[in-house]
Amino acid sequence: MKDTKKIEQAASLEELFERLDRVIGGLEGEELSLEDSFNLYQEGMELVKCCNRTINDVEKKVLALDENGESHEF
Repeated sequence: MKDTKKIEQAASLEELFERLDRVIGGLEGEELSLEDSFNLYQEGMELVKCCNRTINDVEKKVLALDENGESHEF
C-alpha cells in the first residue's frame, strides 16, 4: 500500500489519473489474492482522494466572470 504523502508528491493530476488507471487494471486482473486486491483498492481510494483534493485546489484558483465582466475567485 502506498502512503498518502507519497501519492501527493505526484507532479500532476494526469499522473494521478495514470496511476489510478494502472490500479484499476490491476484490480481487473484475475490472478490476484484477496490481500493484493484489498491493497490495490486502498491505493486506488487514496489516489481518488488526492485527485479530488487537487481538483478542488484548482477550482478555487479558477476565476469566474460575473455578468459585469468582473472576476471573482470561487
